Amino acid sequence: MALPPLHSFKVFESVARLGSLAGAAVELHVTTGAVSQQLKALQSSLGVELFSKRGRQLVLTPSGRQLHARVAAAMREISDAVDELLMGNEQKQDLIEITLSTPPAEGTEWLVSPLLRFMSESQSVKVAVLTAPNMTQVDWRRADVAVVYGTPPWPGYWWRLLHGIRMVPVCSPQYLRGPMAIHNVGDLLKHRLLHEDDGSQWQRWLAEAGCLRGGFENVHFEDFGMVLQAAREGFGVALSDEIVSARDLDEGRLVCPLLISAPALHNYYVVCSESARESPAVRAFIDWLLGTVGLPDQ
Repeated sequence: MALPPLHSFKVFESVARLGSLAGAAVELHVTTGAVSQQLKALQSSLGVELFSKRGRQLVLTPSGRQLHARVAAAMREISDAVDELLMGNEQKQDLIEITLSTPPAEGTEWLVSPLLRFMSESQSVKVAVLTAPNMTQVDWRRADVAVVYGTPPWPGYWWRLLHGIRMVPVCSPQYLRGPMAIHNVGDLLKHRLLHEDDGSQWQRWLAEAGCLRGGFENVHFEDFGMVLQAAREGFGVALSDEIVSARDLDEGRLVCPLLISAPALHNYYVVCSESARESPAVRAFIDWLLGTVGLPDQ
């Protein structure tokens, strides 16, 4: 049989290494749709499935793993040969540099792991990371793209919802047992309600839960990280999101005593300037960001 085009193997190798169409699109400087079409054409030509879906990630099938081992070795050989040929004569392929601004790490763990994986495995994209707690503090002189916790509109900027938050109570596991156990909304009267805002989020949650009475003790912290640490230490009950606090919940440092949820007052958005949006590299990186939470770009 005739071999498929060499470029389709390059696309396959990039997707296999990075684990996503969007990540490969950033590295190859093309759209996610173009990567998807190349993969479909390759699989159709070979007559085998090379990937399967596992959550938000693409994972290699046994046939895909077999092919990737050989293709990756071949691509390294080609790359080494080209490097030797160009050494001392021409510059290697330009490295794309993207500067991303994010909120402080506490609350964005759901983004950190895929971001670190991308930074580690991408061969032609270098990502620098800044931090800014809100939109007004993003340094747009340096940042190409920002993940912002807030509420649009932001005139002069393009934005897209990255992670819509639904708040649930979280607390130390000690509040699941004994005289201080939380079994219903009324039991929250026994505990401090922890928050980093003016208390509006707790008011919304209590209204959603059908609790109209007052008398709750509120404790304010300036930083959301302090709110969650206080909850872990058993100082009170906080509101968080099951994705934002996924690691604490998985590892048992926090639990959800009540499964009632309420929409957050603010959400996470991916934002860039209208001018930066014209850059193919920025568009591809945004597409990858949206892909980390399963949202297509529009």
